[in-house]
Amino acid sequence: MSTTTPNTDPDIDTDTDTTRVTNTSGAASDAVGTNRWYLSAAPILRALVHLCVPMAAAMIVGAVYNVMNAGFVGSLHDSSLLAAITFGTPLLGLVMAVGGVFGVGGGALISRLLGASEHDPAKAGEIKRVSSFALWGAVITGAVLGGIGLLLLGPLVGLLGADAPAVPATSAYVGVMLAFVPVLAAAFCLEQIVRAEGAARQVMVGLIGSTVANVLFDVLFILVLNWGVGGAALAMGLSNLAVVIYFVVWLQRHSVNVSLAPRWFTLSPAVLKPVFGVGVGELLQASFLIVTSLVLNNLAAAYGDSALAAMGVAVRIAQVPEFLVMGVTLGVLPLLAYAYGKGDRARLGSAVRASALVVGGISLLFGVAVFAFREPVFSAFSSDSSVLAIGVTVLAAQLVAMVVNGFTGLLTSLFQATGRAVPAIVMSMAQGVLFIPIVLLGKLWFGLGGIIWALTVSEGLVFVIGIVLWLASRRAIQRGLTEGSTERAEEALEQAA
Repeated sequence: MSTTTPNTDPDIDTDTDTTRVTNTSGAASDAVGTNRWYLSAAPILRALVHLCVPMAAAMIVGAVYNVMNAGFVGSLHDSSLLAAITFGTPLLGLVMAVGGVFGVGGGALISRLLGASEHDPAKAGEIKRVSSFALWGAVITGAVLGGIGLLLLGPLVGLLGADAPAVPATSAYVGVMLAFVPVLAAAFCLEQIVRAEGAARQVMVGLIGSTVANVLFDVLFILVLNWGVGGAALAMGLSNLAVVIYFVVWLQRHSVNVSLAPRWFTLSPAVLKPVFGVGVGELLQASFLIVTSLVLNNLAAAYGDSALAAMGVAVRIAQVPEFLVMGVTLGVLPLLAYAYGKGDRARLGSAVRASALVVGGISLLFGVAVFAFREPVFSAFSSDSSVLAIGVTVLAAQLVAMVVNGFTGLLTSLFQATGRAVPAIVMSMAQGVLFIPIVLLGKLWFGLGGIIWALTVSEGLVFVIGIVLWLASRRAIQRGLTEGSTERAEEALEQAA
C-alpha cells in the first residue's frame, strides 16, 4: 500500500481508488485506507490494528527464528557454541544503539513533521533532510565502530566474558557480525523510517522476508556446510542486506516525502537536535544493555557453560511473548508522534489508553501460557538436565519482567514520540544504573538465583520511575499539543495577517 502526502485535489486517489476525506483544519487528508490516513484520521482501534499487528507478527516471526537458530546451533551438541551466541548478544545491543540513535530519533521526527504538515505543508519538505541524515549517519557510524571492533577482536572477545573453551566460537561469531554492523544498523534505521510513514505492513513484509532468508541461510551454512556460529552470523548479515535493499526500493517507489540521497544529508541543528534528543536515549539504553549483558555473562560464567547456555535459550523462548508486546509499543510510536505533531490531544490520549489495555492483556495472557508449558518447550532445545533446571528458572524471571516491561516500553515510546528527551534519557539510564548494584547484591546474597532475578527487579523499579516521569511531563506534553493544534495555527495565521 503506497504512502502519499497531503493533497488538495478532491478527486479519487488512483492508488487506492477511494475518495479523500477532509480533516478539521480544512486541508485535504489522504484517502481512506492509506498509510497516512491511519496516522491522521482512522478510528484508534483500526489504526492500532494496522500499525501494531504487522509489527507484532514480524517480531514474533523474528523471535521464533531466534529460537530456531538456537535449535540449529544446539543440534551440533556443543554447549560452547550456544555460549558463544550468548557472549555475542551485547554486540546486537551495539547495532541497536547505532541504528536506534538515527532510526528512532529520525523516525519520530518524521512522524511529527507529517502531523505538523497538516497545518503547515512546508514541514513535509524537511523530511528529506531528516531521512538522509538518519540513514547515512547510521551507515557511517556503523562502519567506523565495526572496523574498530575487528581491529580489537581479541580483546573484545575477552571483554565479552568468553572463557577459553568458548573463545574460538565467540571470535568467529563476533568477527562476522562486526563486518556486517553497517548493514545491520542501516536495516534497523530504515525500518524506523518506513514505519514513521505508517507503512507497518511493508515493514512486516520486509522483516518476515528477511527471517525466511535467514532460516534458509542457516540451513545452508550451519547444517550443510557446517560453519557453526560463524555461519549463523553470516546468515544474519546477508538476510539483513536483503531487507535493506527491499526498504530502499520501497521508499524510492512509494514515498513522496522521504529521500535517501546523500545530497540531502545535513548537519543542521534543526535536524541534529531533535534526532539526537530522542536517539541519545536509545544509545544510552543500548549501552547500558551491553554493560548489563557483560556483567551478567561474567557473573554467570562462574557457574559454567551450562548456565550461559540456559540463559541464551530461555531468553529466546521468552522473546516470543515479549516481541508481541514490543510490536504494540513500537508500532504505536508513529501514531503518537503524528498526533502530537498535529496537536490532536484527543487522539493522542485515546491511542495511549488503548495501547495500555492491549499491552496489559497480551502480557498476562501469553505470559501465563508460556510459563505453563515452560518445561516441555525448553526441553526441546536441550537434553542436559542441568541446563533445563537453570533455564526454567531464567524463563520464569523473564516472563515476570515482561509484564511491567511492556508498560515501560509504552511510556518510553510516548516520551520519544513527543520529543521529551530528558525523560527518555532517564528511562534509558535507569535500568543499567539500577541493575549493576542489584545483580551484585543478588549474587552475594542468593548466588545464581540472585543473578537471574536481578533483571526482573530492575525492570519493576524502572516502571515506577517511568510513572513518575510521565506525571512530571504531562504539562510539557500539553504545551506541545497546544503549539501544534489547529486553533493555535489559525491564531498564528490571523496574527501574521
